Amino acid sequence: MPANKTIATNVPVSAYLAAITDPQRRADCEQLQTMMQDITGCAATMWGSSIVGFGQYHYRYASGREGDMCVVGFSSRKTDISIYLLAEDAQQQQLLAQLGKHKMGKACLSVRRLSDINLQVLRQLLQGAVATMQQRYA
Repeated sequence: MPANKTIATNVPVSAYLAAITDPQRRADCEQLQTMMQDITGCAATMWGSSIVGFGQYHYRYASGREGDMCVVGFSSRKTDISIYLLAEDAQQQQLLAQLGKHKMGKACLSVRRLSDINLQVLRQLLQGAVATMQQRYA
């Protein structure tokens, strides 16, 4: 099996954030860093070249593929900020309905800017995701 491409690195998160040219996007990402660090109690770590992650868990699929990944994280993309979190239960779905302007994939929440969403709801979503991951991968 090929090695996982997205692994924790020693690249400073501060360098990644400083390279974000849009001042509002950089401020939003700094705010996410503070929020996720507060929720997880973990320092930010770069995962691959573009994901700022918090915490870590080990997964193993039925296929035998396994690896490590951050519990929650975010990345500044071309048009959106991607927030990586698990939001699959009914309570999480209700919170998503209250979040504001967003798109949700399997485990990727995309927002244009933090001012488009309710930050208290985002905090609750992140707390729920962290709790689920801790139960699942403890």
